[in-house]
Amino acid sequence: MKQSKLREIQSTHVSAVPDEGDLFRRLLDHESAFRSFLRRRIDNDAVAEDLLQQSFVRAVQHQHSLRNDHSVVAWFYRVLRNTIIDYYRSQSAEGRRNEAFLQEAIHLGEDTAPPVDEVTTVACQCLYSIIPHLKETYSDLLRRIDLEGQAPAQVAKDLNVTSNNLTVRLHRARQALRSGLERSCGICSKHGCFNCSC
Repeated sequence: MKQSKLREIQSTHVSAVPDEGDLFRRLLDHESAFRSFLRRRIDNDAVAEDLLQQSFVRAVQHQHSLRNDHSVVAWFYRVLRNTIIDYYRSQSAEGRRNEAFLQEAIHLGEDTAPPVDEVTTVACQCLYSIIPHLKETYSDLLRRIDLEGQAPAQVAKDLNVTSNNLTVRLHRARQALRSGLERSCGICSKHGCFNCSC
């Protein structure tokens, strides 16, 4: 008698777990509530939207941990909370790395950016073919600040980062560009690209 009752409970438990399609339907029924939940905790709508999509992916990957279909919404809120925690942890870690890099650059005297006119007179035309092949964040910073002359303070505000963080990113972008020029132009780029014929 006890074994038959146990089998009945187990079969009920197994059949109560929603399949993937049912899981999606239940989650999509509450999508706007999930989005509002994230936007109250994340001040950037684009980031909140990315986190929502990441959470949907996590839900699919971890749907086996769902006990039954009655807890789909509560279970997904836990997924959202974990996604938010991971996001803030990664932001904090990136901030610490950038601050350490900036402190090292200050210590080495490499924290000042050369004037825009110096960058444009030193760089040869090869930079226009190298910039698109850099990381998208690097090429965007170089284009906006060094080529278009946008104010770093405005770019930092647009990207929702501190000026220190922007300085670190810009420094790394310029290092990547310098490495690309050295690979492309050879030794002449190390001494400047004035009257470069390459």
